[in-house]
Formats: sequence, C-alpha cells, structure tokens
Amino acid sequence: MKKDDDKITAELTAEKFPYSKENEEMVTRNFWTKTKKFAGKIPFTKDAIAMYYCAVDAKTPLWAKGIAFGALAYFISPIDAIPDAILGLGFTDDAAIIAAGIKAISGQVTNEHKEKAEAFFNGEK
Repeated sequence: MKKDDDKITAELTAEKFPYSKENEEMVTRNFWTKTKKFAGKIPFTKDAIAMYYCAVDAKTPLWAKGIAFGALAYFISPIDAIPDAILGLGFTDDAAIIAAGIKAISGQVTNEHKEKAEAFFNGEK
C-alpha cells in the first residue's frame, strides 16, 4: 500500500503477482475436463486454452504463470461468484477473469500458444 496525499492506493504490478503451486496443480489436473465439456459453448474458450499453453510453457516467466494459473483455476473451480449453472450469466465472471488474465500476460501468450489452441478446436489435439 502506498499513501499519496491522504489516499491509500494498492500497488500490485503483474511482475509481483504471486505464483501458487496449488493453482498450477488444480489446473493441470482439471483443465481439460472442464474445457472439453464447454468448448464451443462459451466464447472465451480459445483464449483460456492459449493461456493454458502459455502457463505450461517452460519459457513463460513465473509471474505470468501465476496470473495464468490463477485465472484458469478460477475458471475450472466449482465455486464461482456466479455459478456456471445459471444460464446466460454463469460464465460472465469466468469470462471477465480470463479476459483480465489474457490482458495482463498478453506479451507472454505467443503465436505458438494461439496455434495450439486453434489446433485443439480443429480436433488436432
């Protein structure tokens, strides 16, 4: 926290985002099950898959992995701010988290990650 003229502001840059081994383990265990179940039904699936490939890439910096695994863990978690079972609204919170995650690590999601996501949708995975 930083005090600036009687205002307190929180500072958390992407590079300081904490990495969580628990999030990584949850994602690597459960990501494909949920993704295959909803692929094509939710518009941000390709982004989530590209983020997954970025997260598991050895060349991705730890701070970006932390953001990616955190966003993906929220996506696959059965506990949501808005339950996925609510038609029309259930994935809006997930979409917001994935969009924010993609924006935060956009420089780390490579064409290779995007091509792998595209290949998944084309049945090549």
